[in-house]
Amino acid sequence: MLASLLVVLPVFGLIGLGYVARWTKLLRESTGEGLSDFVFVLAVPCLLFRTLAKADIPATQPWGYWIAYFAGLAIVWALAMLIASRFFARTGPELVVSGFAAAQSNTVFVGVPMILKAYGDAGAVPLGLLLAIHLPVTMTVATLLAEGRSASVPMLIRRLFTHPIIIGILLGSAVRPFVDQVPLPFWTIVDILAGAAVPCALISLGIAMRRYGLESGIGLPTVLSALKLGLHPLIVYLLATRVFQMPPHWSGVAVLFAACPCGINAYLFAERYRQGMADASSAITLSTLLSLFTTAAWLTWLGVG
Repeated sequence: MLASLLVVLPVFGLIGLGYVARWTKLLRESTGEGLSDFVFVLAVPCLLFRTLAKADIPATQPWGYWIAYFAGLAIVWALAMLIASRFFARTGPELVVSGFAAAQSNTVFVGVPMILKAYGDAGAVPLGLLLAIHLPVTMTVATLLAEGRSASVPMLIRRLFTHPIIIGILLGSAVRPFVDQVPLPFWTIVDILAGAAVPCALISLGIAMRRYGLESGIGLPTVLSALKLGLHPLIVYLLATRVFQMPPHWSGVAVLFAACPCGINAYLFAERYRQGMADASSAITLSTLLSLFTTAAWLTWLGVG
Protein backbone atom coordinates (compact mmCIF):
# COMPACT_ATOMS: atom_id res chain seq x y z
CA MET A 1 0.00 0.00 0.00
CA LEU A 2 2.86 2.37 0.84
CA ALA A 3 4.45 1.77 -2.57
CA SER A 4 1.13 2.53 -4.27
CA LEU A 5 0.74 5.72 -2.25
CA LEU A 6 4.17 6.79 -3.46
CA VAL A 7 2.91 6.43 -7.05
CA VAL A 8 -0.07 8.73 -6.54
CA LEU A 9 1.33 11.15 -3.94
CA PRO A 10 3.23 13.31 -6.47
CA VAL A 11 0.03 13.63 -8.51
CA PHE A 12 -2.09 14.68 -5.55
CA GLY A 13 0.77 16.68 -4.09
CA LEU A 14 0.64 18.99 -7.11
CA ILE A 15 -3.16 19.22 -6.81
CA GLY A 16 -2.73 20.16 -3.15
CA LEU A 17 -0.08 22.72 -4.06
CA GLY A 18 -2.49 24.41 -6.46
CA TYR A 19 -5.23 24.37 -3.83
CA VAL A 20 -2.99 25.89 -1.13
CA ALA A 21 -1.55 28.47 -3.54
CA ARG A 22 -5.06 29.70 -4.32
CA TRP A 23 -6.24 29.46 -0.70
CA THR A 24 -3.31 31.62 0.46
CA LYS A 25 -3.89 33.93 -2.54
CA LEU A 26 -0.41 33.34 -3.91
CA LEU A 27 -2.17 32.65 -7.21
CA ARG A 28 -5.19 34.43 -8.65
CA GLU A 29 -8.35 32.76 -9.89
CA SER A 30 -7.45 33.94 -13.39
CA THR A 31 -4.17 32.01 -13.12
CA GLY A 32 -6.08 28.75 -12.81
CA GLU A 33 -8.29 29.67 -15.75
CA GLY A 34 -5.23 30.51 -17.84
CA LEU A 35 -3.50 27.26 -16.90
CA SER A 36 -6.64 25.31 -17.71
CA ASP A 37 -6.88 26.96 -21.13
CA PHE A 38 -3.21 26.22 -21.81
CA VAL A 39 -3.60 22.58 -20.77
CA PHE A 40 -6.73 21.96 -22.87
CA VAL A 41 -5.74 23.97 -25.95
CA LEU A 42 -2.01 23.27 -26.25
CA ALA A 43 -0.30 21.02 -23.72
CA VAL A 44 -2.56 17.95 -23.60
CA PRO A 45 -3.30 17.96 -27.37
CA CYS A 46 0.50 17.97 -27.91
CA LEU A 47 0.90 15.13 -25.41
CA LEU A 48 -1.76 13.04 -27.18
CA PHE A 49 -0.39 14.00 -30.60
CA ARG A 50 3.08 12.76 -29.63
CA THR A 51 1.75 9.60 -27.97
CA LEU A 52 -0.40 8.51 -30.89
CA ALA A 53 2.09 9.56 -33.57
CA LYS A 54 4.90 7.46 -32.09
CA ALA A 55 3.06 4.62 -30.32
CA ASP A 56 2.90 1.04 -31.59
CA ILE A 57 -0.82 0.61 -32.24
CA PRO A 58 -2.10 -3.00 -32.52
CA ALA A 59 -3.11 -4.08 -36.01
CA THR A 60 -6.43 -5.47 -34.77
CA GLN A 61 -8.89 -3.61 -32.60
CA PRO A 62 -8.94 -4.79 -28.94
CA TRP A 63 -12.70 -5.22 -28.70
CA GLY A 64 -12.55 -6.91 -25.31
CA TYR A 65 -10.66 -3.90 -23.98
CA TRP A 66 -13.27 -1.48 -25.35
CA ILE A 67 -16.21 -3.53 -24.09
CA ALA A 68 -14.75 -3.99 -20.59
CA TYR A 69 -14.35 -0.25 -20.09
CA PHE A 70 -17.46 1.11 -21.77
CA ALA A 71 -19.81 -1.53 -20.37
CA GLY A 72 -18.78 -0.35 -16.91
CA LEU A 73 -19.26 3.26 -17.99
CA ALA A 74 -22.77 2.58 -19.31
CA ILE A 75 -23.87 0.76 -16.14
CA VAL A 76 -22.57 3.49 -13.84
CA TRP A 77 -24.10 6.26 -15.98
CA ALA A 78 -27.54 4.60 -15.94
CA LEU A 79 -27.39 3.95 -12.18
CA ALA A 80 -26.35 7.54 -11.44
CA MET A 81 -29.28 8.95 -13.43
CA LEU A 82 -31.70 6.51 -11.80
CA ILE A 83 -30.57 7.40 -8.27
CA ALA A 84 -30.44 11.14 -9.00
CA SER A 85 -33.98 11.01 -10.37
CA ARG A 86 -35.58 8.77 -7.71
CA PHE A 87 -33.88 10.08 -4.56
CA PHE A 88 -32.67 13.61 -5.38
CA ALA A 89 -35.43 14.87 -7.73
CA ARG A 90 -33.04 15.78 -10.55
CA THR A 91 -34.60 16.28 -13.98
CA GLY A 92 -33.63 17.36 -17.49
CA PRO A 93 -30.03 18.39 -18.18
CA GLU A 94 -29.12 18.34 -14.47
CA LEU A 95 -30.05 14.64 -14.45
CA VAL A 96 -27.74 14.09 -17.42
CA VAL A 97 -24.97 15.93 -15.55
CA SER A 98 -25.25 13.41 -12.69
CA GLY A 99 -24.75 10.50 -15.08
CA PHE A 100 -21.95 12.30 -16.88
CA ALA A 101 -20.15 13.10 -13.62
CA ALA A 102 -20.33 9.51 -12.38
CA ALA A 103 -19.18 7.94 -15.64
CA GLN A 104 -16.68 10.34 -17.22
CA SER A 105 -13.17 10.01 -15.80
CA ASN A 106 -10.81 12.89 -15.08
CA THR A 107 -8.23 11.53 -17.48
CA VAL A 108 -6.46 14.76 -18.45
CA PHE A 109 -5.78 16.05 -14.95
CA VAL A 110 -5.39 12.79 -13.01
CA GLY A 111 -5.53 9.73 -15.28
CA VAL A 112 -2.71 10.54 -17.70
CA PRO A 113 -0.08 11.41 -15.06
CA MET A 114 -1.08 8.56 -12.72
CA ILE A 115 -1.25 5.83 -15.37
CA LEU A 116 2.00 6.86 -17.08
CA LYS A 117 3.75 6.97 -13.70
CA ALA A 118 2.36 3.54 -12.81
CA TYR A 119 2.97 1.72 -16.11
CA GLY A 120 5.46 3.92 -17.98
CA ASP A 121 5.76 3.52 -21.73
CA ALA A 122 4.00 0.14 -21.60
CA GLY A 123 0.80 1.90 -20.63
CA ALA A 124 0.99 4.56 -23.34
CA VAL A 125 -0.72 2.55 -26.09
CA PRO A 126 -3.75 1.27 -24.12
CA LEU A 127 -4.03 4.71 -22.52
CA GLY A 128 -3.93 6.43 -25.91
CA LEU A 129 -6.56 4.08 -27.33
CA LEU A 130 -9.00 4.89 -24.53
CA LEU A 131 -8.27 8.61 -24.67
CA ALA A 132 -8.95 8.59 -28.40
CA ILE A 133 -12.62 7.68 -27.98
CA HIS A 134 -13.44 8.38 -24.32
CA LEU A 135 -14.26 12.08 -24.70
CA PRO A 136 -16.09 11.77 -28.06
CA VAL A 137 -18.27 8.96 -26.72
CA THR A 138 -19.18 10.62 -23.41
CA MET A 139 -19.71 14.09 -24.90
CA THR A 140 -21.90 12.69 -27.69
CA VAL A 141 -24.02 10.63 -25.29
CA ALA A 142 -24.42 13.53 -22.84
CA THR A 143 -25.41 15.95 -25.62
CA LEU A 144 -27.92 13.51 -27.10
CA LEU A 145 -29.49 12.90 -23.69
CA ALA A 146 -29.65 16.62 -22.85
CA GLU A 147 -30.89 17.79 -26.25
CA GLY A 148 -33.24 14.89 -26.90
CA ARG A 149 -34.78 14.95 -30.35
CA SER A 150 -33.59 18.50 -30.92
CA ALA A 151 -29.92 17.40 -31.10
CA SER A 152 -28.59 17.93 -34.61
CA VAL A 153 -25.83 15.94 -36.27
CA PRO A 154 -24.01 19.07 -37.58
CA MET A 155 -23.94 20.54 -34.06
CA LEU A 156 -22.49 17.32 -32.60
CA ILE A 157 -19.87 17.10 -35.33
CA ARG A 158 -18.90 20.75 -34.90
CA ARG A 159 -18.53 20.45 -31.13
CA LEU A 160 -16.48 17.27 -31.35
CA PHE A 161 -14.15 18.20 -34.18
CA THR A 162 -13.37 21.66 -32.85
CA HIS A 163 -12.36 20.28 -29.45
CA PRO A 164 -8.56 20.71 -29.05
CA ILE A 165 -8.09 17.23 -27.58
CA ILE A 166 -9.90 15.60 -30.49
CA ILE A 167 -7.79 17.67 -32.90
CA GLY A 168 -4.61 16.45 -31.20
CA ILE A 169 -5.77 12.84 -31.46
CA LEU A 170 -6.70 13.18 -35.15
CA LEU A 171 -3.44 14.91 -36.07
CA GLY A 172 -1.39 12.33 -34.17
CA SER A 173 -3.13 9.53 -36.07
CA ALA A 174 -2.64 11.35 -39.38
CA VAL A 175 1.11 11.83 -38.86
CA ARG A 176 1.81 8.17 -38.02
CA PRO A 177 2.58 7.01 -41.59
CA PHE A 178 5.40 9.57 -42.06
CA VAL A 179 6.43 10.28 -38.46
CA ASP A 180 10.13 9.67 -39.28
CA GLN A 181 10.09 12.48 -41.84
CA VAL A 182 8.94 15.14 -39.34
CA PRO A 183 11.83 17.57 -38.61
CA LEU A 184 13.54 17.29 -35.22
CA PRO A 185 12.92 20.96 -34.21
CA PHE A 186 9.19 20.33 -34.54
CA TRP A 187 9.38 17.42 -32.10
CA THR A 188 11.41 19.56 -29.71
CA ILE A 189 8.58 22.09 -29.56
CA VAL A 190 6.00 19.33 -29.12
CA ASP A 191 8.08 17.70 -26.35
CA ILE A 192 8.35 20.98 -24.42
CA LEU A 193 4.61 21.61 -24.59
CA ALA A 194 3.74 17.99 -23.81
CA GLY A 195 6.10 18.02 -20.81
CA ALA A 196 4.20 20.95 -19.32
CA ALA A 197 0.84 19.17 -19.55
CA VAL A 198 0.97 17.14 -16.35
CA PRO A 199 2.22 19.73 -13.80
CA CYS A 200 0.08 22.53 -15.24
CA ALA A 201 -3.00 20.31 -15.33
CA LEU A 202 -2.62 19.26 -11.71
CA ILE A 203 -1.96 22.77 -10.41
CA SER A 204 -4.96 24.01 -12.38
CA LEU A 205 -7.18 21.30 -10.88
CA GLY A 206 -6.09 22.28 -7.38
CA ILE A 207 -7.05 25.90 -8.04
CA ALA A 208 -10.39 24.76 -9.50
CA MET A 209 -11.14 22.63 -6.43
CA ARG A 210 -10.62 25.67 -4.21
CA ARG A 211 -13.11 27.56 -6.37
CA TYR A 212 -15.83 24.93 -6.68
CA GLY A 213 -15.89 23.44 -3.17
CA LEU A 214 -18.90 21.39 -2.06
CA GLU A 215 -21.70 23.66 -3.23
CA SER A 216 -24.24 20.86 -3.63
CA GLY A 217 -24.00 19.39 -0.13
CA ILE A 218 -22.82 15.84 0.50
CA GLY A 219 -25.65 13.46 -0.49
CA LEU A 220 -25.64 13.21 -4.27
CA PRO A 221 -21.87 13.93 -4.63
CA THR A 222 -21.19 11.00 -2.27
CA VAL A 223 -23.30 8.67 -4.41
CA LEU A 224 -21.64 9.86 -7.63
CA SER A 225 -18.17 9.51 -6.08
CA ALA A 226 -18.92 5.97 -4.88
CA LEU A 227 -20.12 4.94 -8.33
CA LYS A 228 -17.11 6.53 -10.01
CA LEU A 229 -14.36 5.38 -7.66
CA GLY A 230 -15.76 2.02 -6.60
CA LEU A 231 -18.31 0.44 -8.90
CA HIS A 232 -16.93 1.60 -12.26
CA PRO A 233 -13.39 0.19 -11.77
CA LEU A 234 -14.80 -2.96 -10.15
CA ILE A 235 -16.96 -3.74 -13.18
CA VAL A 236 -14.05 -3.02 -15.53
CA TYR A 237 -11.73 -5.22 -13.47
CA LEU A 238 -14.12 -8.18 -13.52
CA LEU A 239 -14.73 -7.89 -17.27
CA ALA A 240 -11.08 -7.26 -18.19
CA THR A 241 -9.68 -10.11 -16.07
CA ARG A 242 -12.49 -12.68 -15.86
CA VAL A 243 -14.40 -12.35 -19.12
CA PHE A 244 -11.87 -11.09 -21.71
CA GLN A 245 -8.24 -11.98 -22.28
CA MET A 246 -5.67 -9.16 -22.40
CA PRO A 247 -2.16 -8.40 -21.08
CA PRO A 248 -2.03 -7.35 -17.40
CA HIS A 249 -0.91 -3.81 -18.22
CA TRP A 250 -3.87 -3.39 -20.58
CA SER A 251 -6.41 -4.50 -17.97
CA GLY A 252 -4.58 -2.40 -15.37
CA VAL A 253 -4.77 0.73 -17.50
CA ALA A 254 -8.50 0.18 -18.08
CA VAL A 255 -9.13 -0.25 -14.34
CA LEU A 256 -7.08 2.82 -13.36
CA PHE A 257 -8.76 4.82 -16.13
CA ALA A 258 -12.13 3.89 -14.61
CA ALA A 259 -10.87 4.59 -11.06
CA CYS A 260 -10.10 8.23 -11.83
CA PRO A 261 -12.27 10.84 -10.08
CA CYS A 262 -15.19 12.58 -11.77
CA GLY A 263 -14.04 14.52 -14.83
CA ILE A 264 -14.10 18.29 -15.08
CA ASN A 265 -15.90 18.00 -18.44
CA ALA A 266 -19.06 17.28 -16.43
CA TYR A 267 -18.80 20.76 -14.93
CA LEU A 268 -18.09 22.34 -18.32
CA PHE A 269 -21.12 20.50 -19.72
CA ALA A 270 -23.26 21.74 -16.81
CA GLU A 271 -22.08 25.30 -17.42
CA ARG A 272 -23.17 25.05 -21.04
CA TYR A 273 -26.74 24.22 -20.01
CA ARG A 274 -26.66 26.34 -16.81
CA GLN A 275 -28.01 23.36 -14.83
CA GLY A 276 -26.37 20.94 -12.40
CA MET A 277 -23.23 23.04 -11.89
CA ALA A 278 -23.24 22.62 -8.10
CA ASP A 279 -23.73 18.84 -8.43
CA ALA A 280 -20.87 18.51 -10.89
CA SER A 281 -18.43 20.73 -9.00
CA SER A 282 -19.17 19.03 -5.67
CA ALA A 283 -18.76 15.55 -7.17
CA ILE A 284 -15.45 16.59 -8.74
CA THR A 285 -14.13 17.98 -5.46
CA LEU A 286 -15.24 15.07 -3.26
CA SER A 287 -14.20 12.30 -5.66
CA THR A 288 -10.80 13.93 -6.23
CA LEU A 289 -10.17 14.07 -2.46
CA LEU A 290 -11.26 10.46 -1.96
CA SER A 291 -9.34 9.19 -5.00
CA LEU A 292 -6.02 9.69 -3.23
CA PHE A 293 -6.89 6.62 -1.18
CA THR A 294 -9.02 4.67 -3.66
CA THR A 295 -6.47 4.85 -6.48
CA ALA A 296 -3.73 3.77 -4.07
CA ALA A 297 -5.93 0.80 -3.12
CA TRP A 298 -6.49 -0.13 -6.78
CA LEU A 299 -2.77 0.18 -7.51
CA THR A 300 -2.06 -2.18 -4.61
CA TRP A 301 -4.70 -4.64 -5.81
CA LEU A 302 -3.25 -4.55 -9.33
CA GLY A 303 0.27 -5.07 -7.99
CA VAL A 304 1.59 -1.77 -9.33
CA GLY A 305 3.88 0.44 -7.26
